[in-house]
Amino acid sequence: MSAVSARAVPGAAPVAAGPAGPAAPGVEPAPLAPRARLLPALAAVYRAQLSRARVARIPLLFVATFQSLGIMVLMRGIVHSGEEARAVVAGSSVLVVAFVGLNLLAQYFGRLRAGGGLDHYATLPVPPAAVVLGAAGAYASFTVPGTVFVAVAGSVMFQLPMGQLWVLGAVIPLAGAALAGLGAALGLLAPRQEIATLLGQLGMSVALLLGVLPASRLPEPVAWARDLLPSTYGVEALARAFETRPDWAALGLDLAVCAAVGVVSLAAATWAYRRAALR
Repeated sequence: MSAVSARAVPGAAPVAAGPAGPAAPGVEPAPLAPRARLLPALAAVYRAQLSRARVARIPLLFVATFQSLGIMVLMRGIVHSGEEARAVVAGSSVLVVAFVGLNLLAQYFGRLRAGGGLDHYATLPVPPAAVVLGAAGAYASFTVPGTVFVAVAGSVMFQLPMGQLWVLGAVIPLAGAALAGLGAALGLLAPRQEIATLLGQLGMSVALLLGVLPASRLPEPVAWARDLLPSTYGVEALARAFETRPDWAALGLDLAVCAAVGVVSLAAATWAYRRAALR
């Protein structure tokens, strides 16, 4: 049995070709479903990721929280009050965000890319930005309980005022967006899953080392490197909130830097997702 195309038959009518092959004569190919809008698609991905995180990430959240508590207990032996105490508590609190948003999200996207999971998302009629923003938002939301717990426990441990802890309501989403966007970009751009894991853990370690210590105690070149970290501005904003009379203008500027870095890093992660999904 041999197949002969319509083009080879003299006088045959032209046949419309669809994705699955030529359609029957006179039958129009079915139109593709319209692409989902950004906000409904973002909400669907966010809910799905949050549901997965609730099941699989809770043990890791305990690890992140107790790691930060352990650092504060360790530092309590050599730091008692003042700028150092504010830096220790603020750095340990934002470390929970870095552990989950930067480290775990880099591992998640690295594993998704290596295992072919991106192909599944690429077949869905959702915008690439919805996938990245939904996953980053879910991971950042997942850090809320641990970050609040560490900040309150640190305030009690170092006898810091808690009247301005409501600032966490801005620090967690803004620092979380900046760190989660960076983590997603690292996971999507890394050539191998193991390198994505390594980059995520290195980023979290740098956030730990340069976030817990006050900038005035660091050598000048290291302080410059600290200024390049997106987590630094979340740490600085939270540390100012522990002062008796916070400098609200400086605190707002720190949060604005976090927001700007968050927009850039999430845009870079969306570009990296398109690049990885279309390969």
